Amino acid sequence: MRFTKMHGQGNDFVVLDGVRERLSLTHAQVRFIADRHLGVGCDQLLLVERAVSKENDFRYRIFNADGGEVEQCGNGARCFARYVLDEGLTTKREIRVETASGVIQPRVEDSGRVTVDMGAPRFDPRDVPFLAPAPQLTYEVRVAGLPVEVSVLSMGNPHAVQVVEDVERAPVSTQGPLLERHPSFPQRVNAGYMQPLSRSHIALRVWERGAGETLACGTGACAAVVAGIRLGLLDEEVRVTTRGGDLIIRWPGPDAAVMMTGDAVRVFDGEIEIQGEE
Repeated sequence: MRFTKMHGQGNDFVVLDGVRERLSLTHAQVRFIADRHLGVGCDQLLLVERAVSKENDFRYRIFNADGGEVEQCGNGARCFARYVLDEGLTTKREIRVETASGVIQPRVEDSGRVTVDMGAPRFDPRDVPFLAPAPQLTYEVRVAGLPVEVSVLSMGNPHAVQVVEDVERAPVSTQGPLLERHPSFPQRVNAGYMQPLSRSHIALRVWERGAGETLACGTGACAAVVAGIRLGLLDEEVRVTTRGGDLIIRWPGPDAAVMMTGDAVRVFDGEIEIQGEE
């Protein structure tokens, strides 16, 4: 099976062309491809497919390293847009892409960077989903017996964002897995740790459900900036520094779409032999 390895700010992907080839992978096969010792290695696998609706250009499916399919991936969306343009699957620099959580619109800029209209954030707990009686600015959840204050929202996938004093000392690898599987989040959650550096700059680490800590998380960056703006900590355009590089996030406010700009880098192309499940 042919594949392309790509990354956005260090968040890495295996991209598969389901337009020119008919592809169907089991969870075990996804886990094999994502394995950094036995397979190619990636945080997520991205599958390019034909759109269901004639109004749209493509369908975009995302599988985490654990084999589970998820609704959205911002860094992956940028790589998706770059891939279909470079592969000649489209001549458009701006496309409409179907995802499990709705339609997104990535645009390849003249600089080679990609801007994605990620849609408006959603705060109703039912949309996350999050087990809470009513929307609030922040919520207190107990993790390992300790209270944790989080902003909870959906960017097409669920996020719980904390404000921390020092992101390098944040309990990402210890608390993150517990928060990911907290019973208040029926479909698990991405745990973000945000350190405001100024009103236009934050540092961020994210424990992603099904993948662990990644070098960058596009939807996590969007969620962190939205949370920071709602808390009165940030302006509407923010540079988000992750361990893999910087993203630019813009959010004018309620009901507006979140705009994300960052890199989409093609690393290499290859082939891998995929065995069926025994």
